[in-house]
Amino acid sequence: MKKLTKGNVALCEGAIAAGLKSYFGYPITPQNEIPAYLSRKMVELGRVFIQAESEIAAANMVLGAAVTGARAMTSSSSPGISLKQEAISYMAGMEAPALIINVQRGGPGLGNISGSQSDYFQAVKGGGHGDYKIIVTSPNSVQEMYETAYDAFDLAEKYRTPVMILTDGITGQMMEPVDFNKPERTDFIKQDWVLDGAKNREPRSVKSLLMREGALEQHNIELQRKYDNIIENEVKYELHTIEDADVILIAYGISSRIAKSAVKLARKNGVRAGLLRPKTLWPFPSKIINSIAKSSLNFLVVELNHGQMIEDVKLAVNGRSNVEFLGKAGGGLVTEQEILEKIKYIIAN
Repeated sequence: MKKLTKGNVALCEGAIAAGLKSYFGYPITPQNEIPAYLSRKMVELGRVFIQAESEIAAANMVLGAAVTGARAMTSSSSPGISLKQEAISYMAGMEAPALIINVQRGGPGLGNISGSQSDYFQAVKGGGHGDYKIIVTSPNSVQEMYETAYDAFDLAEKYRTPVMILTDGITGQMMEPVDFNKPERTDFIKQDWVLDGAKNREPRSVKSLLMREGALEQHNIELQRKYDNIIENEVKYELHTIEDADVILIAYGISSRIAKSAVKLARKNGVRAGLLRPKTLWPFPSKIINSIAKSSLNFLVVELNHGQMIEDVKLAVNGRSNVEFLGKAGGGLVTEQEILEKIKYIIAN
């Protein structure tokens, strides 16, 4: 049975069903439904909820909980995520699995509370210091908000890495029917690295400060091997009518829903268009894009920013296809008609 649910709330329910034990957050629009909902729900379940004194404090509380083996999560919107970046780099360096939610708003600076996709660079390129990556996923529906949050903890623990759900104010605020079809997780694999007391065993250490000669270099080499493994096994994407397409749209999150409607509109107008939707922004679906790129094919990247993911698309295409861009920032939405006009322009030129 489906229930009409807001995106931010569906995300909470997915995390709770997956075994979320500790949430630490700080208010900022448009993600405020997350801490508001969890402030009641986590207490009812006998789990940990703390509204921290700042975003910085919340992120470091997540770090502390994660190294004890607890499934821990924090959430914020755009400038709040900026404040969490030092702790995210620490978690990547310590290989601490955790879930981080960014319900993006317009920027730069305080910007406004409208939905945006301007934090792509920050999320996938490593917003903090050092050579690190985190897994970044991008749901495009309220149902996927629920399912992505449910799956995120297993993914984080599998690779001992932070996972970020990069969504936006539109997806977070909108309401859609959701099938809460995931079983409540109660069985968890005992991790052999967690800090859970050293009684009857040798002490363990989880840290990111490595001062011994060559230790940090070796650690970085091992991290890169892990990232290569993630790239090999965790790329996810959706394809829609690309087989005969003259123009393939590439879009993620809320933009991909508008793009999919534009593809259908284009087809009705006799224009052969398709869609490739990255579900994971890192690792990025570079191989599939490269494999379909050819001189007779055009790509159109649609984003709610002034051009960020397009750089990864161009790298994947590697000069084999023309790559165009259509986007808006600051809370503006690209329309189906605007996309159709851009597609027609590309084909005509």
